[in-house]
Amino acid sequence: MWKKSFWAAAAVVWLAACGDGGQGGNQAASGKDGAQVQLLNVSYDVMRDFYKQYNPLFVKHYQQKHGAIDVQQSHGGSSKQALSVANGLQADVVTMNQSSDIELLQNKGLVAADWQQAFPNQAVPFGSTTVFLVRKGNPKNIRDWDDLAKNGVSLVLANPKTAGNGRYTFLAAYGHALKQSGNQHDAAKDFVRKLFANAAVMEAGGRGATTTFVQRKIGDVLITFENEANLTAKQFGEDGFEIVYPKYSVAAESPVAVVQSVSQKKGTGEAAKAYLAYLWSDEAQALAAENYLRPAKPEVLAKFADRFPKVETFRANDVFGSWDEIMKTYFADGGVFDQISKR
Repeated sequence: MWKKSFWAAAAVVWLAACGDGGQGGNQAASGKDGAQVQLLNVSYDVMRDFYKQYNPLFVKHYQQKHGAIDVQQSHGGSSKQALSVANGLQADVVTMNQSSDIELLQNKGLVAADWQQAFPNQAVPFGSTTVFLVRKGNPKNIRDWDDLAKNGVSLVLANPKTAGNGRYTFLAAYGHALKQSGNQHDAAKDFVRKLFANAAVMEAGGRGATTTFVQRKIGDVLITFENEANLTAKQFGEDGFEIVYPKYSVAAESPVAVVQSVSQKKGTGEAAKAYLAYLWSDEAQALAAENYLRPAKPEVLAKFADRFPKVETFRANDVFGSWDEIMKTYFADGGVFDQISKR
């Protein structure tokens, strides 16, 4: 159980950092020889809380064997972050919420072609799923995806054009509609059109959507990742919010990779690999579970089973094809999302 004092302090840091892509979370240690390695982890916005806690664990682990290391963070909408790295942001590692953001960097020669084989579980240390955060008492009686498309329901979510959080929302809703309609894409498009017509606000990133829903008190439902919904409810008061789990949702995967073009130039390759590899340690996997991220290690997930309600999930790639196909078909200019968004 997180202490109230921690969350009070975290709230100040969280709100101050919302909406930016700036660096933060600086963690340093004194090395045996006085030398210091510096790493930059470029990540998506709702992972601020996890990495703020993970970095000190890794620093302690690393300095015992290798000496001092300094880890800094940059957070924002996942696709905007990937573009920032592609355009020159000197990230040693990237920790994203969908493979397409890393594939973008791979295609530009910044990340190795075999990045998914560099770490276990196709370089996915943990994941989440898409759920609904509603106000206490669930006044709109939201139970499943169909309820989000009804008249009079106001939604807050991340924009699928700029954030992986938003894309997972779109794919989860579309996947639900495909299952309900017997794989009829016309029916699925009609459903997501109705659902997105209820969007009161679509923010650039998931954390911005949370702030709009919680702080600005806009909307009846926040559609977001399971970990974000749980931490929000705990941080801002469980007496003010409830989490609704749909019966069928998408499995949101969080892949990681070393940016070899940067780490080779800086000489930080081994430290960057160690930073990501430690995400699979029992200590880090338990920390992920404490932050309501579903650990990749089954034995760790089993220890925290009470935190994770059972929900039937599907992998986006199993239903919609490769991420390259998904991005071109659904989220490129003129794609399905643009088509259903026309008013």
